[in-house]
Amino acid sequence: MTITKRVTFIAKDGCEAKMKELLSAMVKSSKMEDGCIFYEIFVYENNLKKFMAVETWRDEAALDGHKASEHYAIYKSSYEPYCEKKYTDELEVLG
Repeated sequence: MTITKRVTFIAKDGCEAKMKELLSAMVKSSKMEDGCIFYEIFVYENNLKKFMAVETWRDEAALDGHKASEHYAIYKSSYEPYCEKKYTDELEVLG
């Protein structure tokens, strides 16, 4: 069963460019991972502090592999000083 998540990040004031840099760095490497079906990062046009990652993984093992990757470790250890709030939603694909 596939796993789809939406992860929302709200950058701290003045940290929008750094959040964009850190999140953008995740896209290419994540898309190349085994089991990655979809992985994109978006910034809201009407709120440049708000970012959204949408990702779909083949299964739990693929998601676990992503969380064990080097690029994920770099992101995980780097984003907090620039992020005011982060929350995750599990999504169910209809259709």
